[in-house]
Amino acid sequence: MRQWLTNVFRLGLKELSSLRADPVLIVLIVYVFSFAVYSVATGAKLEVANASVAYVDQDRSALTGHILGAILPPEFNPPQEIAADEIKSVMDSGRFVFVLSFPPSFEADVLNGHKPEVQLNVDATAKAQAGNGSVFLQQIVRAEITRFVSGDDTSTTLPIDLVVRTNFNPNLNSVWFSSVMQIINNITILSILLTGAALIREREHGTIEHLLVMPVTPSEIMVAKIWANGLVIVIAAILSLWIVVQTVLAVPIAGSITLFVSGAVLYLVSVTGLGILLATFTTSMPQFGLLSLPVLVIMNLLSGSTTPMESMPVWLQNIMQLAPSTHFVAFSQAILYRGAGLDIVWPDLVVMVALGAIFFLVALRRFRVTMATAH
Repeated sequence: MRQWLTNVFRLGLKELSSLRADPVLIVLIVYVFSFAVYSVATGAKLEVANASVAYVDQDRSALTGHILGAILPPEFNPPQEIAADEIKSVMDSGRFVFVLSFPPSFEADVLNGHKPEVQLNVDATAKAQAGNGSVFLQQIVRAEITRFVSGDDTSTTLPIDLVVRTNFNPNLNSVWFSSVMQIINNITILSILLTGAALIREREHGTIEHLLVMPVTPSEIMVAKIWANGLVIVIAAILSLWIVVQTVLAVPIAGSITLFVSGAVLYLVSVTGLGILLATFTTSMPQFGLLSLPVLVIMNLLSGSTTPMESMPVWLQNIMQLAPSTHFVAFSQAILYRGAGLDIVWPDLVVMVALGAIFFLVALRRFRVTMATAH
């Protein structure tokens, strides 16, 4: 056992040395955990921001003026007036996401209780802004009409006093969500790519033959690749959380970083094993990249980091329970967002350990077959 650990340690140092000599991979790691996290967090916003609004005002009354004056930045750009016959052309060209149309005698009909119609045209190709923005605009129109008719903000439509409490992200800032989830996704991506690339690199450089004649076992080689590449990823993820997320983006981390790192280490066993497993079916980096691409897309898009698991069909939710990324996302969100402790996240840890053992054993079996074939 002592000799096994010694071999694993020394082979791991060789992996780190090989990685240090590969400037492309080093640049990739730095980029993925720095600029990529920042750019996605600040660029891919889920909330409404700077949405373009046009309006057709056939009434030109004080009421329409109040409504248009309430459409303000940063959610919306200042509304721009267009002619009624321009609605179709500006929507087709994508110049505006929203177009409001006020009919003639709008204010008079409101005051006389005739319930006139206000048309809101929405460009739903801008899905995130279309859904949230249309709700905001409806609220603005209702609030301004209520204020104009009653003279205050009192609404008689609800017989209750509805109090909304927003937990964990009080300002509904998408940066808080997307920055952390980008790190989670990048851990998955690099865990597969680095370990798979390490095996492919052995073949392309011809060093796999050197390993075959050395007194080392396939398990020692595989574990060495896992701990060496996993160590780099964990350190990069910690630095990204600290420098990019907490310092640059000022996103608060609610839970224990130590507990998160412990779970990440367990998760790395399964995904790095998956990376080696995929690499055993390929002979070059282009082949490995093409094989990894659909796996990474599925693991990232359907793990709950991009869309909620509850929005997926039940059968797909059940299938994704077999993916370690699903449980790692749930584990990470509970700790980093909600400050959960071990008493809450331990079921996800148990599942990650079980799936990690399965992926590791399958990858090890396939790796042994590949080594024997190469020999």
